[in-house]
Amino acid sequence: MSAHDPAGRGREAAVPLARRLAEWAADLCHADVPVRVQEYATSQVMSHLAVVRASLGHPLGRKLVKAFGTPLSADPGRAAQVLAALSSCLYYEDSMYAGHVTHSSVGVPLAHRRVQRLDGQALLTAVVAANECAARVTAAAVLGPLRGQGTSYTQLVGAVAARLHGAGEPAPRWTDAWGLALAMPPWPLRRALVGSDAKVLSAAAPVRTALDACDAAAAGLRGADDILEHPGGLLAKFAHVPSPDVVTAGLGTRWHTETLTFKMYPAGAYVDAAVECAAHLHARLSADEIRDIREIVVSAARLTIVMDQEGAPYLDRERSAVMALNVCVAYNVATALTTGSVVPGDLAEPALADPSRWSLADRVRLEYDAGLSRRVLRTTAPLGEALRQAGDRGREWLADFMGAALAAGPEIAGPPSGTFREAGKAVGARLRVTLGDGRTVTAACERPRGSAGPATRATHRELVREKLTSTGSSADVVKALERLASLDAPEVDELVGTALSEPLPASGAPVESGLRHGR
Repeated sequence: MSAHDPAGRGREAAVPLARRLAEWAADLCHADVPVRVQEYATSQVMSHLAVVRASLGHPLGRKLVKAFGTPLSADPGRAAQVLAALSSCLYYEDSMYAGHVTHSSVGVPLAHRRVQRLDGQALLTAVVAANECAARVTAAAVLGPLRGQGTSYTQLVGAVAARLHGAGEPAPRWTDAWGLALAMPPWPLRRALVGSDAKVLSAAAPVRTALDACDAAAAGLRGADDILEHPGGLLAKFAHVPSPDVVTAGLGTRWHTETLTFKMYPAGAYVDAAVECAAHLHARLSADEIRDIREIVVSAARLTIVMDQEGAPYLDRERSAVMALNVCVAYNVATALTTGSVVPGDLAEPALADPSRWSLADRVRLEYDAGLSRRVLRTTAPLGEALRQAGDRGREWLADFMGAALAAGPEIAGPPSGTFREAGKAVGARLRVTLGDGRTVTAACERPRGSAGPATRATHRELVREKLTSTGSSADVVKALERLASLDAPEVDELVGTALSEPLPASGAPVESGLRHGR
């Protein structure tokens, strides 16, 4: 160790990022994971099963099963592919800082539970290991051209980590598999992702690729271990402002798993606050008052407006692709005003063909709100932490994306977080509704239910119970899943099989108890 490098950082920096991450994750055991993080992972599994069940009851999910088979396939690779497709088709999946990692980090361990003989602790530890790997790589490229489900490379990282942790494979196998899987990362086209059913393949295809890369690495094929940070590697391609240090920052202390946001509506994450405002007004207004509304003004952050604009060209009322509906503020607000919430059944007929709902949607107008945009930047997700990590380079990126005024503000000042115990996400909205008689009613929501923050830290188990029960899952299955960490391998196998095969509600759409708001 030289005088110029007293902490040995030079030698550490010389070790490729993928190798350092793999060495930590491959050695991760259940006892290393704090209890609070284990509890998050248990809720994450429960929520993920709810998402899959909701999709199985939707026409798009039934088409996926027809194409690829059931999520209970005896072939774990096929099961993982189907699970990833189902969990991504309704925009109902959870997210974290950074990325929609659950398609791989939860789906792959569930699919491999039998062949790898995973007990509850092993399954949950594989989930956490995969969360941490996939979220860290995604966080290193947050300030880039792709967002949300568009970052399909997230699933390449998560699927490799999930499978190889469950199999107990050593770190060198991980780096080879990552190097192979990330050699040709997908770059989804917005036209297809938002304007067609192709979005269902955005997670399924990379999960399949990642599992093939694991097989190739096992057979002796080698991958580039500097695939992340090399000038010709992943971050150079997928980030305008790469933050490679994020990949290994705070391993074992900065748990990305506890940045989870649990989705309570099958809608774009930046639409949720407007949905909650509309649901609140549904409870206050009569059916006649709602029918006679003159105008609905939604004050929103820049992210919400950008998402809505990306979907607008692909809206065609009941013929719209599900993703275009997911990101459409007007349709989701009109639905919540009409019914009290947004549930999976609202993404299919007969709800989609309701002319009164579309008539109400035509009266919705978006209005930019700088204050809401500033609040977004103060929290960890989706951008605040990445901007603080990037420093001055982050301000330059933000000025291009949101304008110089926001970039110059104090919201992104300060160092990155040492831990994520206080992580938050706050994409808020306000509604101003003008009624037929000229009266005005308003509602505001700063942080939707399930968003990372104090309330979710205290209640995430209650939220996922509600979500899973809403799909018709039995009380016995819900209670057993809460004890997941105490189950042996045969019990885990039986429980997951039961959770995925319990009858759906007779209508084919999830029951709505707890998710529709009464008057």
